[in-house]
Amino acid sequence: MNSFSFGHDAVKRLGMLASMMLAARLLLFLSVASPVRAAQTAPDAITPVEDFSRELEKLKKSFGDLGKTIDDSTKAIDNYNDVDKTRKEIEDLRTAVAALLDAVSDNGTLSTLGDKALTRARDKLKELEQDTRFKPEEKNFLIEQWRKLRDDTERANQELGGARSRFAELLRTLQANEDFIDELVQIRQAQKVIEVIHQLTHDIRGASDQLQRLIGAIKPPGA
Repeated sequence: MNSFSFGHDAVKRLGMLASMMLAARLLLFLSVASPVRAAQTAPDAITPVEDFSRELEKLKKSFGDLGKTIDDSTKAIDNYNDVDKTRKEIEDLRTAVAALLDAVSDNGTLSTLGDKALTRARDKLKELEQDTRFKPEEKNFLIEQWRKLRDDTERANQELGGARSRFAELLRTLQANEDFIDELVQIRQAQKVIEVIHQLTHDIRGASDQLQRLIGAIKPPGA
């Protein structure tokens, strides 16, 4: 990780230094050239300068982009190699699984919720059967409605129980494989580190090609 620590500022300074050195070499060449030859080849002498200027601007941008890429890559690799962060993510998963398992277990929140609804329907039906406030046809209608509600609640409660049991079983399976999941997470993070390194290598090679073209632009007229 220390090999990337120089960051964006260091690369920027390197670009400025390279620009100054190459410009100095070009000025030196032009200053020692023969006056007669310079006069004869004035149109050709402009081309290397223009080529140099274009490549220099490209190189400056390339160095700036590379510096940012190095900084971002360093942070990304540090993040992927953060063991404490990975451990916390696994602990968060364990906590979430435990909380859900408590909710869907046989004595959990969902189990008692369905039982309460069914108890309510059954109690209401018993009350109506003994209620004398209503006319016979009204009482029969209300009893029929609550019988239907009781039956529907029983079926809904059974469906909820089946879904709850299946989910609880899957959560226990997940819970039993937490250590293996931890290893899988670490493997995936290691793969991401490799992806970052490959991209960084590609960008460095691109900057090298750009620098090579700049160097190639420094040549005597007609060479």
